[in-house]
Amino acid sequence: MFHDEGCHGRVVLGALPDDVQRQLAELPGEWLEFDPQAAAIVVRHVQPTSGPSLPTIVKELVHVLGEIPVELHAGIVGGDLYAHTVDSPHVVRLRVERGGGVRIDWAHPSYADSRRAPYSDGREIPIPPWVCRLNGRVTFKATDATQAAKDMQRAGDTFEGLYPEGDFRASTDRAARTVAVEMRDVNLDARVLVAQLNALADAGTIVGTVEVSSFDERNPDQRVRLLFQEGKTWVQEPFLWQDAPTAGP
Repeated sequence: MFHDEGCHGRVVLGALPDDVQRQLAELPGEWLEFDPQAAAIVVRHVQPTSGPSLPTIVKELVHVLGEIPVELHAGIVGGDLYAHTVDSPHVVRLRVERGGGVRIDWAHPSYADSRRAPYSDGREIPIPPWVCRLNGRVTFKATDATQAAKDMQRAGDTFEGLYPEGDFRASTDRAARTVAVEMRDVNLDARVLVAQLNALADAGTIVGTVEVSSFDERNPDQRVRLLFQEGKTWVQEPFLWQDAPTAGP
């Protein structure tokens, strides 16, 4: 996933005559430029200080492609540029297909068919602790379920984020020695949640799903899913686009 504001990626144009390459290299631009050695449209090393602008990036991409003679379009390999802008607060993909066709897609995160990976130390979560938003339900067994529920509630009520947001409730079924934790828009570091669950639960008894997203509205695509299954903790990243990879690199 791409979380940073700005633009990255490249579009490979393929072999072009020297005079066309010189013309492309001389085109003015704030975000994009033609790199003759890579035969590609790339993102400039020095970018505007006024903030990213999706319309400007699109305009410059089309400008470069428009300077390539039509008879050479068949040789365009293609590639992707990704923008995460202030003025359009979402991940946007600018895809140039083989042959020069351009398509613009806004990310729509989906967990359908998303692969899961083992959780290790929390680095798999791309969201800063102070803007984590948690939604979900987890249950586990504990020898002293009542005390475990109190400890979970204390962790959930601890103010450490931007806002004391959301509803965090830990309840107990003493007969079954089970603790249930319900979270709705809770501002709590997901790494703290996992550490507390592992510290309090009997081994292999944690079950549930937690959606981890961000209170930072500038990055609405930032999210992962925590799965507690089969005695292990897993992390899923959503697919942003449901299609095949581009023909370019």
